[in-house]
Amino acid sequence: MATLRLAWQSLRSRPALISAGAVIGFGTYYSTRFMSTGHAESAQKPKVFGEFGPKTLRLQSVDQVNHNTKRLVFEFPDKNATSGLTLTSALLTYSWPQGRWLPVLRPYTPISKLDQEGSIELMVKHYPNGKASTHLHSLAPGDTLTFMAALKGYAWTPNKFSQVYLIAGGAGITPIYQLVQGILDNPEDKTKVNLIFGVNTEQDLLLRDELEKYRQQFPDRFDYVYTVSHSQEEGSNIRKGYVTEELLKDVVKGPRQDTHVFVCGPPGMEDSLIGSRNELGILGRLGLGKEQVYRF
Repeated sequence: MATLRLAWQSLRSRPALISAGAVIGFGTYYSTRFMSTGHAESAQKPKVFGEFGPKTLRLQSVDQVNHNTKRLVFEFPDKNATSGLTLTSALLTYSWPQGRWLPVLRPYTPISKLDQEGSIELMVKHYPNGKASTHLHSLAPGDTLTFMAALKGYAWTPNKFSQVYLIAGGAGITPIYQLVQGILDNPEDKTKVNLIFGVNTEQDLLLRDELEKYRQQFPDRFDYVYTVSHSQEEGSNIRKGYVTEELLKDVVKGPRQDTHVFVCGPPGMEDSLIGSRNELGILGRLGLGKEQVYRF
C-alpha cells in the first residue's frame, strides 16, 4: 500500500510523461494487482474496471460547473454495468494532447456513486499549464478518453472510527466527496463525518448542493464548514479565511483516540496540516498522531 500511495501522490503532483509501452505495462500492473469488487449489491453486474486492460469510454455529456471546472460524464458500453471501483479509488487517465511527443497520465477521482449504472462522472478543474486538464476540457460529447487502470487508495473499514474529519482544499474535494458518499450511503456504516472545505471564492465550492443534501439527510452524522479566503458571505457554516489552526480548534472536538483525519488539497495546505519529520503540523499540535492522518 505504501508503494501505491507514493505512486499516486507522485502522479498527483505532476503529469507523468512516459512511453506508450510503459503506460500499458503500468496499467496492466495496477489493474490486475489493485482492482477489486464494488458494493455487494452490484456484485452480479458487469464491472467496467474489474477486467484486464485499459478501457476507452465515450464522453456522454459536459457541464460547465464554474469558470474553470467541468463535470464530465463518460458512458459505459453496457448500460447495466457499474464501475467496479472500491471506496477511495481513482482512475488513471491516458491522453495524448495535440502537439505532444509523449502521452500524459493523470489520476482523477470519480464523483459518481460507486454502484451507479451505465456511466461514471469526473469533476475536472482546468489548470492553465495543465496538460491533462487542458486536454480533458477540450473534449466534446462523442469524444473518447482512455482509462489505464484503477488506483485504490485508503482501505476503508465501516465503523472502524466513531468520527472522521475530512479536510479538503480546492479540487481536493473530489476524493473527500467520494469518501462522504461511501460512508453515508452505506446503511451499515454509522461513522460521523465532519468536513472542512477551503476555497478561494464561493464559486469554487464544488458539490455544494450535493453536500447540503447529505447534511439534511444525516443531520446527526454529517456537518461541514466552508472557509473562503475571498468571501462575500458569512454564516454558521461558511467563514472567511483559510484552513487555520484556530478554525480546526473550533471544529475538531471531543476525544481524539477514536478519530481519523483525511486530507486532500494544495501541497502547502497539506504540509501545514501534517507537518514534517522534525516539526509538528496543525493536526499534531491539536493532539492527533501522524498515524491518525491519511493524505490522499
